[in-house]
Amino acid sequence: MPRSISAISVVASDVPSAREAAERLQALYPQAPPERADVVVALGGDGFMLQSLHRFMDTGIPIYGMNQGHIGFLMNEFRETGLIERIEAAAEHTIRPLEMAVIDVDGARHEARAINEVALFRQSYQAARLRIVIDGQPRLEELVCDGVMVATPTGSTAYNLSAQGPIIPMDAPLLALTPVSAFRPRRWRGALLSSRQTVEIETLEPGKRPVNAVADHTEVKSVQHIAVRESTTLQAQILFDRDHSWDERIISEQFRY
Repeated sequence: MPRSISAISVVASDVPSAREAAERLQALYPQAPPERADVVVALGGDGFMLQSLHRFMDTGIPIYGMNQGHIGFLMNEFRETGLIERIEAAAEHTIRPLEMAVIDVDGARHEARAINEVALFRQSYQAARLRIVIDGQPRLEELVCDGVMVATPTGSTAYNLSAQGPIIPMDAPLLALTPVSAFRPRRWRGALLSSRQTVEIETLEPGKRPVNAVADHTEVKSVQHIAVRESTTLQAQILFDRDHSWDERIISEQFRY
């Protein structure tokens, strides 16, 4: 059923072209503060869309992005005309973030959320040594690598794909566990997990081989233990034009060569 739009709230990244486009849209369409708008229109690139999804997480306000960045995989094509009609006809997808809980080498606890992925990276010239546990059961007693990540369907086409991880349709209840430059076991290419499962990763030599954890834009240094799971309570809504839907983008990406 098409949605009815009476007012939008246009937000933009710091890119000059995005700021200029926002001024033009604000003059063309009825505006409201974000908390009273029917839809937030985000102008920028994929990074700005991630910021907007975090900002409006669990508000019930959907985000409709238009590309004013580089890749724009999470964005719609920018057009000034017919914006209200496009938004009213757009397909809505629900995104559930990952929740990351970290204990660093000093015993301090840190928490963060990720829409794309939670990733661990070696902090020094030496490869990381990690132990991976799924739902309380050890699955890899030792993974020697540059890093490893847990990616959502939204993030599966981002850094996960660059690390040779699988692309996941947005509505699939799956997470990708993907290594970065695995040295031992060398042939391990990762795993697909249920979105209901919890991933725990322990650094085996945190003093000698320090590891950092990153949840989207939040970084924690010198990690000792990390637990990652999909949130059961938080969600955000993102809108895509039906003639260039997320499903179509996912299929097209898998046939690129």
